[in-house]
Amino acid sequence: MADTIAFDSFTVGIIGMGDMGKMYARRLSDAGWRVKACDREEKYEGLCQEFADRKRIHILPNGHLVSRSSDYIIYNVEAASIDKVAAQYGPSTKQGAIVGGQTSCKAPEIAAFEKHLPSDVEIISCHSLHGPKVDSTGQPLVIIQHRASHASLEKVEKVLSCLNSQHVYLSAEEHDHITADTQAVTHAAFLSMGKAWHANEQFPWEIARYVGGIENVKINLTLRIYSQKWHVYAGLAILNPYAKEQIRQYAQSVTDLYKLMLAGHRGEFSQRIKTAGARVFGSRNCDGDLLLKDEVLDRFSLGKKPDVPTPNNHLSLLAMVDCWSQLSIVPYDHMICSTPLFRLWLGVTEYLFRQPALLDEVIKVAIDDNTFRSDDLEFTFAARGWSEAVAFGDFEGYRDRFESTQRFFEPRFADATKVGNEMIKTILENIKK
Repeated sequence: MADTIAFDSFTVGIIGMGDMGKMYARRLSDAGWRVKACDREEKYEGLCQEFADRKRIHILPNGHLVSRSSDYIIYNVEAASIDKVAAQYGPSTKQGAIVGGQTSCKAPEIAAFEKHLPSDVEIISCHSLHGPKVDSTGQPLVIIQHRASHASLEKVEKVLSCLNSQHVYLSAEEHDHITADTQAVTHAAFLSMGKAWHANEQFPWEIARYVGGIENVKINLTLRIYSQKWHVYAGLAILNPYAKEQIRQYAQSVTDLYKLMLAGHRGEFSQRIKTAGARVFGSRNCDGDLLLKDEVLDRFSLGKKPDVPTPNNHLSLLAMVDCWSQLSIVPYDHMICSTPLFRLWLGVTEYLFRQPALLDEVIKVAIDDNTFRSDDLEFTFAARGWSEAVAFGDFEGYRDRFESTQRFFEPRFADATKVGNEMIKTILENIKK
C-alpha cells in the first residue's frame, strides 16, 4: 500500500528539467523523495551545477538512465515532443514502473505512452493547472489513472501530496475537453489583445483609457502570458483535439460582434449579447456576491488611473461570453480544474454581465463610440490570425506571431510580473471558492 512506501526505497524520475520539471524536482526532494532527473545531454553539466547542493536530486546524463532506475517517471516535455521523447526513452523503462506526463494536452501524451512503453508499465498522468512560479497549495492537480492498479494510484497520490494541491480525477479525454475552454480559449483572448496593441504600437498602461478596473486584469495577464515560453501555449492550442473548434468559435464571435458594431445594429447586437449572458450566467444564483469587486480591480496598475475613466466596449469579454454561449459551455462547471488565469477571466466577464447598468453602457459604447474602433479592428484581425495558425497546425507561424509581440513588450515584463503576481494573489484571495 502507498502508506508503506519508504522514501529511500522509491525513486521518482523526471525527464525534462524546464521550469515545471525543476519545480517538481525541488518540491519532491524537499518532501524527502529521492529524485533522478535529466534534460537534453548538453544541459547535463549546467544542471549538475545548479542542483549541486540538493543531495536528494541526482542529475543523470539522459533519459535512459532515469527510466531504468526510477519507480515513477514523469515526462515534463513539450506536448509537441512527447512522442519523440517517449520513443527514445520509453523502451528503457524499469519493469513494473509507473509512468506519467505533465504535458498540457493528454491526447498525444497517452498515445505516445501506449505506443512506446512496455506492456508491464503502468500509466498514471498528471497536470498541475498553474505555472511554475504560482504557489501550488490548493490549486487543481489533475490525475489520470489510464492504465494502472489502485495500489499504484495510491503511490502516485502519496508522492504528489507534497504539492498540497487539490486532486481532480479525470480521463485524458475529459482533461483535454475542459482545458480547451479553461486554457486554450482564454489564452487566445489575451494573445489577441497583445497582438492588437503591438499592431497599433501601444503600451496600453501609458494610455489613460486602458488604466483601472477591468483593464488592469487585461494588461497584467496579457503581459504575463507573453513573458512565458511560446511552446506552452502552442502545444495546448494546436495538439488539443477540442481547442481548434473553441478557438475558431472565439474568433468567429469576435468577428460577428465587430461587424454588428460597425453596421450600428443596436437591437441585434444587444439581443445577442444579453441572450449569451443569460445562457452563461442564468444557471447560477445571481443573488450571490460578484467574484471580483471594484476596490480589488483598481488596486493594481502599471499606469496612473484617470479621474474620469474612458468607457470601453470590452469586445474581448463580450466575445468570450458569446463563444461560451455558442458552444453551450457553462464555465462554472470547470472551476474544479481551472487555472488562476481562467478564474480571473471568468471573474471579469461576470463583473460585466452581472451588472445590467454596466452592460447597457458597454453596448451603447460599442454602437455609438468610435474611440476604440481601430483597436477593435486590430483585435479582430489578431483573433482570426491566431485561429488560423491553430487550424493549420502551424507551430512555426505560431512561434513567429508570439515572439514578435513578446519582443515588443519585453522591456516591461519585470514590472508586469511583479504587479501581476501580487494582483493574482490578492484577487484570488477575494474569489469565492
